[in-house]
Amino acid sequence: MSSQEVVVLNVGGVRFVTRASTLQQFPESRLARMLNDDDREFKLVKGEVFVDRDGTLFSYIMDFLRTFQVSLPTDFSDYQRLQREAEFYGLYPLADLLSQDHLLKPKLEILEVRFSLQEMQAFFRIFGSCSTTVETLAEQITVFTGQQSGQSWNSPFPSQKPLVPHPLERPSHHDMVLRCGSDYAGDQFVTRYVSIKPDNRKLINGTNVLGLLLDTLFKDGFRLISTRTVSSEEKVECYTFERTKRPAGLTLTVHQTPGRSEASGAKRTQAQKGK
Repeated sequence: MSSQEVVVLNVGGVRFVTRASTLQQFPESRLARMLNDDDREFKLVKGEVFVDRDGTLFSYIMDFLRTFQVSLPTDFSDYQRLQREAEFYGLYPLADLLSQDHLLKPKLEILEVRFSLQEMQAFFRIFGSCSTTVETLAEQITVFTGQQSGQSWNSPFPSQKPLVPHPLERPSHHDMVLRCGSDYAGDQFVTRYVSIKPDNRKLINGTNVLGLLLDTLFKDGFRLISTRTVSSEEKVECYTFERTKRPAGLTLTVHQTPGRSEASGAKRTQAQKGK
């Protein structure tokens, strides 16, 4: 069969149209051999090669044959089934990549919120096992400061004077510190308001900020696993959350020399966010 000849495959009822040269990318594979050999798993029916396998998963096989890459969506979970399909077709470089389940398993994230009320101020310290998650949360939070007089802890909203955004304290890539409320700095009465996107409110009350923060974490897939008092004297409460996070899209790449299919040429790229 000419390498430029068009081949129609019917895989489990799903049709794929490709060139013979695409199926021959890995000469040692079963797909390459089936063009010349008589394989009982591949039957010619009305001009189409019928294969009694999963047609949905075969779309990833075709993607791999065409580009030496396979991009898996965020919610993909059939790694073992796709590995079996790769083995069936004799695409062992891809099967080897998919067998590295320790690289593909969802990762457990832990996040801890420490909350303290002291007179007219509330203090927050947030720790996260994943620096990317902490960085994303930090981008959602803004602290506004203003110097006013006559304000109190229960002020319903800032005065008409403009408020100034104040950068969060970031002791490390894995934590952040913020506070809200009122205190005196010299002869000025300083207020601090916290805003958490996408909520547009500027909150001064620490309990309200805590409620909004916890609600934000719940919406982001975290679940509360424990609550404890760290220090009863200083009124420090600790809330611990966890989240099972799957890779946000995965791209597997095999660096292949044309006409060869050694598994030693298989390499896996870093997980990439699918946007």
